[in-house]
Amino acid sequence: MNLRGILRSRAPEATHYGGAHFLGDCSGGVIAALIALPYGLAMASLMGLPPVLGVFTSILTAPVIALLGRNPVLIGGTASATVPFIALAVRNHGIGGAALLSIMASAIMIGFWGLRLGRHITRVPHAVVTGFSCGIGGMMLISQLDTIFGVASPFTRSASTTLGQLAAVVDHLADARIVPVVLGLAVILAATLAARLSPHAPAPLIGVALAIVLARVFGLREKEVGTLPAMLPPFVGWSWNLKAMIAMLPSACALAFVSSVNILITSRVVEHFRGRHKRMTPADADAELGAYGIANLCAGVFGAPMSVGIPARSLAVVRCGGTTPIANLLHAVFLVVILWIGSGFVSHIPIPALAGVTAWMGLCLLDWSAWRRLPTMSRVDAAAFLATAGTVLCINAVLAVAIGCSFYVVQAAYVRWFRPARIPDLQVP
Repeated sequence: MNLRGILRSRAPEATHYGGAHFLGDCSGGVIAALIALPYGLAMASLMGLPPVLGVFTSILTAPVIALLGRNPVLIGGTASATVPFIALAVRNHGIGGAALLSIMASAIMIGFWGLRLGRHITRVPHAVVTGFSCGIGGMMLISQLDTIFGVASPFTRSASTTLGQLAAVVDHLADARIVPVVLGLAVILAATLAARLSPHAPAPLIGVALAIVLARVFGLREKEVGTLPAMLPPFVGWSWNLKAMIAMLPSACALAFVSSVNILITSRVVEHFRGRHKRMTPADADAELGAYGIANLCAGVFGAPMSVGIPARSLAVVRCGGTTPIANLLHAVFLVVILWIGSGFVSHIPIPALAGVTAWMGLCLLDWSAWRRLPTMSRVDAAAFLATAGTVLCINAVLAVAIGCSFYVVQAAYVRWFRPARIPDLQVP
């Protein structure tokens, strides 16, 4: 099938592809790339990976997603939902172990496609998805406090839970330094203001640029990202140790499930903003998971973290007038150009500025509207929301979604087997 045929099948409104369509795709691709750059660097750094790998996730997966994915403007990249899983793998097994985990999860996603499970994953209750998002947002914010306050140490990073890390940071607040606090807060405030003034603005990039200016003008010296290679990363070596793979299997299944939920929910949100309020067809839901599974296999062999749907980039494409998969391809092309030409700018980004980007995205994920709706939620929805968010912070993300969904399983079992039948009212003559 030629390019015009692909566009016709994936974006019927762009059957007669012309200059206006290309301008919208090009504008959306530029903004998506500008958003992706600081966020990808920050996410990979948070996972314990070389920062540039977070950018190469988008570059390596975009062509496959654009060719095989069903939502033409769903932009993928490194995201917060995968952070707990990959960070744990890096901590326990190194970069090679994290690559193996991503490859296993990608294979499981392809299995979801083959077994046609995508259509069922879309049924995960909204309260669980929202609670997971809020929990991840809190985790992202707390995980960067030590860097923003300049108290990063083995005591804060060795905590087994997010709340434990928060306690360690509070214990070391007496050692806080003013320079990283200024740079981190500058990014958060600038990004917040830019996002409020214009939804099209690359808010994280504006915040990072301000931090660089402040560091240069006032001589604020902090550790920087350093030179980023503008070439394809080498293949990552890993050991096909059966025992290690079996040990990783629960995390790989959880990572595949959470990534699949993220992709399908994000696709649903993007379609809503495109004015399409119908649910994704079962076949499209299955195929979307297959496309991302294949794409993530390509990224995993280079050690790049998994790609999932990114709401900010996808909605930026929609708001800029993008309508076809070409926007996704262009977003990857512009990222390569930025790395190749603008590597000098990127190398001078202070590490506290990247921490500020992560903290800001965490604040965005906290979904304040969900907390305001909490008193009006049903008891089951409220309990699932709080339990999912709390489990992410107190234990880990592997159990969070399962615990949240368990409330609905218990409710269904109670209604079916234990709820007493209602006795009809007697009619009194």
